[in-house]
Amino acid sequence: METLKYKIIKNRAQYNEYCEILQQLVFDPNGSEESEDEIELLTLLIRKYDEETSRLKHVEPVPLLISLMEEHSLKAKNLADLLGVSKGLISDILNYKKGLSKEVIRKLSEHFKMKQEAFNRPYELKITSSPKMRDAKVMNTTKQLQET
Repeated sequence: METLKYKIIKNRAQYNEYCEILQQLVFDPNGSEESEDEIELLTLLIRKYDEETSRLKHVEPVPLLISLMEEHSLKAKNLADLLGVSKGLISDILNYKKGLSKEVIRKLSEHFKMKQEAFNRPYELKITSSPKMRDAKVMNTTKQLQET
């Protein structure tokens, strides 16, 4: 029985080894149909390992966004311009007052070259009620007048 050339990646050393092999195969000018199959298999194995070990699974969208802004030297104004939204909206997002819209998530994932899932995770907003706001239940009730 023939032993498998490649196996499920179980550690970082094996991951690095497969990445090197993949790189050699991709840039080999004499690539064959067999090497194309090998490239597909290695890509699949590497992608699976990346998804399983991704640290982003545990990061909420706002801290991730703040980290990316710092890494790319972006200020709130730069991000607002990039996304085509107001600086106030960016401030509300960064302060957990508003969530990320589908459009903002799409633009962030395109700009930072990340999967949308990284930004499309549930997180709790910090909504403070204003004394000027009235209870919605009160606003929608009708008064019953009693006739005397």
